[in-house]
Amino acid sequence: MFTSVQAQHKQQTYCNPVNLDYKYCPIPDFTQWGQHRTTADPVIVRYQQDYYLFSTNQKGYWWSEDMFHWHFIARSFLNEAQRKRTYDDLCAPAVWVMGDTMLVFGSTYTSDFPIWMSTDPKQNRWEKAIDSFKIGGWDPDFFLDEDGRLYMYNGSSNAYPIYGVEIDRHSFAPKTARKELLLLQPWRYGWQRFGEYNDNIFLDPFIEGAWMTKHNGKYYLQFAAPGTEFSGYADGVAVGDSPLGPFHFQPDPLSYKPGGFARGAGHGSTFQDAAGRWWHVSTIRIAVKNNFERRIGIWPAGFDEDGIMYCNTAFGDYPHYLPTSPQAGQFTGWMLLNFAKPVQVSSTDGAHYPNFAVDEDIRTYWSAATGKAGEWIISDLGDRCIVKAIQINYADQDAHPPATEGYHQYQIFDSKDGIHWHLLIDKSKNLTDVPHDYVELDTPVEARYIKMVNLHMPTGKFALSGLRIFGNGQGAKPDSVGQFMVLRTEKDKRSAWIRWSPVNHAYAYQIYYGTDPHKLYNAIMVYADNQYFFEAMDREKTYYFTIEAINENGTSPKKSILEVQ
Repeated sequence: MFTSVQAQHKQQTYCNPVNLDYKYCPIPDFTQWGQHRTTADPVIVRYQQDYYLFSTNQKGYWWSEDMFHWHFIARSFLNEAQRKRTYDDLCAPAVWVMGDTMLVFGSTYTSDFPIWMSTDPKQNRWEKAIDSFKIGGWDPDFFLDEDGRLYMYNGSSNAYPIYGVEIDRHSFAPKTARKELLLLQPWRYGWQRFGEYNDNIFLDPFIEGAWMTKHNGKYYLQFAAPGTEFSGYADGVAVGDSPLGPFHFQPDPLSYKPGGFARGAGHGSTFQDAAGRWWHVSTIRIAVKNNFERRIGIWPAGFDEDGIMYCNTAFGDYPHYLPTSPQAGQFTGWMLLNFAKPVQVSSTDGAHYPNFAVDEDIRTYWSAATGKAGEWIISDLGDRCIVKAIQINYADQDAHPPATEGYHQYQIFDSKDGIHWHLLIDKSKNLTDVPHDYVELDTPVEARYIKMVNLHMPTGKFALSGLRIFGNGQGAKPDSVGQFMVLRTEKDKRSAWIRWSPVNHAYAYQIYYGTDPHKLYNAIMVYADNQYFFEAMDREKTYYFTIEAINENGTSPKKSILEVQ
C-alpha cells in the first residue's frame, strides 16, 4: 500500500488563503448561486503563547500554536432571543486581552449584547463580563493602552466616520462622549474610491473595520475601505499622538493586494508573534456566489525607522515562512509552476472549464461532473521542475452545508513522463475539512506532471479554483523589463496608465510603488498582460515605481526606479 512521503513533516511555510474550516454562512438570498463558505473581518490575538483567531459568523473561533494548524472551538456568543432576530453570529468581533483575561464583543446596533470574558478560551470556558454593553457599535475594536486606559473604536458606513470613546475598564461604561475620528477623503486618495477599479461614482465608499496599534508612542488607527466586494479592498492607517487623535492619513494603503490569485486585504487586525515580529491578518474577497463570499489572509507587517507602518503583500499568495521558521515572514522564492499550462481532467461540469483551475483567479474554477471518488485532474508543468509545495483550493460547486462534520480526502501523484506515477501526497485517511489545503513537501521532487485524484468531498462536486504547484524551474530567470511608462493624468492625478514592454518567457509582473523611492511598500501582481490601470494614488504626492518580470525560475532584476510627478 502506498504511504505519503509527507507523513511526519513539520511545515515551515504557509500560503494564503489560510486553510481554515470556513463555515457555511446563512446570508439571505445566497442560495441563488449555490451555498458557500465565507468569513471575514478577522482578529488574531496572542494569549498564553497561543494565537486565537475570531472572525465573522463562524459560531466559534480557532486557536493555534504555530499559525498553521488551526483548531476550531464551536461556540455561539448570542443568546436565544438574539439568534432569532439576526443571522449574524459575532459579526466583525472585537477581541482584546486585559491582564489574564480575554474579552470578546460582537457588532451590534442594539444595547443588549454582552461582553464575554475567559481565562481558559482553549477549553471554551466563558462567562459574561457584563450582560449588555449599552452604547453598542458595529465593527468594534477595544484598545488597552499602556497606562491601563481602555478605548473603543467603531464604525461601518459610507456616510458616517470612525468613532472613538474612552471606556471604563471595570464597568465598561463610557467615560467620554463618542468622538468623530476619521472620514474618508476619496477626492484626494484614489484607493478610497468605491468600485472594483476605484472608478465607481454612483456610491460613496465605506469606511469600516477600525483597529488600533501603538508603536513607539504613536497611535496607528487602521480602517478598511472602499468595499469588501472589491480587489482593492484594503486597510489604510492614520497616525496620531493620542488614542483619540487627531489623526493624519498615511498616503497609501497599509495592506493592499489588488492583483494575483487571492485579492483584497481589508478589514483586519495587526498583532505580534512570540518573537515580537509584526503581522497583519485581513479579508480576501471572492464575491462570486454572494458579495460577502470571502476568505482570510495573513501578511508580514512592521514599522520602519521613520515610523511608517507597512504590510508586505508582494507574492502574498505564494508560500511564505511561518513564525516558527528562522526566515519568518519572508517569501520562500518558490514560484508558481503551472500558470495557464495544459490540463487534463476526468470530466467537466458545464462551463467550468479545466483551465480555470490554473488561471490564477480565485473567482473562476473547474468542476468535475460529480463529486464521486475517482474524478481527477492532471496539470502539465511543461517541463521538469523541482516541486516543493502544492496548494489545493476547493470551490463550492453545488455545495450545501454537510449534515455532519465535513472532510476532504484525495491523493496526489507526480510523474516525469505522464506514464509512470509516484504517490506524492496521501490524504486518503484525512478526516478534516481542508478547503484551502497546503502541503509543503518534506523532500522536493523533480516532476513534469502532477495528478490529483478525488476520494471524498464533504459536499457538492469535485471543483477547484486553484491547483497551485510551487517550486522552481530549471531554466533561466526572465530578463528585466525594457520600456516602462507611468502616464499620470493632469486631469485626475489619482490615476495613471502603467505600460511596459513584454518580456519573453515571463508569465507575470510585479509593480512596486510608493511616495518615497526607498519605501516602495505596496505591490501589484499582473498576470499575462503588459498594462495596468492604476487608480489608487494620493493626488498631492510624487510617486515612484519599479517593476520586475516573473517566471517559473524566479524574478528579473527590478527596473530602475521611475519618478512620476
